[in-house]
Amino acid sequence: MTENQAGLRLGDSYLSVLDRARVYCCGITPYDVTHLGHAATFVWVDVLTRVLGSIGCRAQLCRNVTDVDDVLFAAAQRSGSAYDEFASVQQFRFDEDMSALGVREPQFAPRARRNVSQVIRLAEALLHSGAAYLREGSVYFHGESTVADAGLSRDEAEALAAEFGVRLDDPAKDDKLDAAVWRRSAPDEPGWPSPWGRGRPGWDAECAAMSLSVLGLAVDVLSGGADLRFPHHAYQIAMAQAVTGVRPYARVRFGVGVVNLGGAKMAKSTGNLVLVSDVLESHTAAALRLCLVDRPWSRGWDYSVSELDAATARLERLYLAAGRRPEQESSAAGDAVTAALCDDLNVTAALDIAEEVGGMTARSLIATLGLSE
Repeated sequence: MTENQAGLRLGDSYLSVLDRARVYCCGITPYDVTHLGHAATFVWVDVLTRVLGSIGCRAQLCRNVTDVDDVLFAAAQRSGSAYDEFASVQQFRFDEDMSALGVREPQFAPRARRNVSQVIRLAEALLHSGAAYLREGSVYFHGESTVADAGLSRDEAEALAAEFGVRLDDPAKDDKLDAAVWRRSAPDEPGWPSPWGRGRPGWDAECAAMSLSVLGLAVDVLSGGADLRFPHHAYQIAMAQAVTGVRPYARVRFGVGVVNLGGAKMAKSTGNLVLVSDVLESHTAAALRLCLVDRPWSRGWDYSVSELDAATARLERLYLAAGRRPEQESSAAGDAVTAALCDDLNVTAALDIAEEVGGMTARSLIATLGLSE
């Protein structure tokens, strides 16, 4: 791979790179097991940062842990555990799965419960600017313009918000699509002291505050599952821009396509899950990685065992190609692979070239994509 590339195209955006790129990735809420929907997002982000490194750009990856969340509190209560202890155990299991898949650790991994003070400062700044209002011990962000910026109708926005458990019926809100920056906690709920009384951060505000605290006023890439585009990423962006005045908050949005099973999105709430740990009992981590990334990163797709078997066969062909000694091996093939990866992370095209040419070209791609056994 050469180090003279100007950058790479991601979707409709072009990410020009100098010496570093700030990447924020929305991490997990650690309340259950890791499934292929999670894995697809984090493997793709890992591939993105590896490709950036291969063209001479140092990626600074911040991947948060959402360990302050009502769904986590409820799961911990059902298990009879303290929410922080429960989250730590689940986070350990997630980290094991990521390590098995060859996903490198992020440089920064802020936890929401350790960044409550940053959310409080964010809420204070939003109140001061008039972008938020205080009501009955809670702070709400005005959401009307966020919906308009997302290009959604009210009905579309409400339906998407409801999928993520947004409290549309909260009587304290001026508008049902206003987002909670800080919510008052009931006596039996986890909470922290604040200028407005005991409460806890809202999800969107957590990511906005942690991103601003760790990476600064803006990021080069905002990444996560495509299903987070609204409401989560939309409100995270809007809050950050409202408090800093810096636009755009994110130069590129990297929303990884959702993984479906039987036509429905793989999700804990529906229970239609394929677990990373189960897949790795019968297939290699490299085969699973290849299955996840040998396709357009932004497109949703249906998982099946046949997809994984095809990836296993493709990986074997790639390894065999890497072991060949071409009669003549020029830099042109390597440049073509780099060009494919820089053109919207076209992993499929890069693999096709590497399979055909073999040798160092294939070995270099195997390393860049993290496919070594």
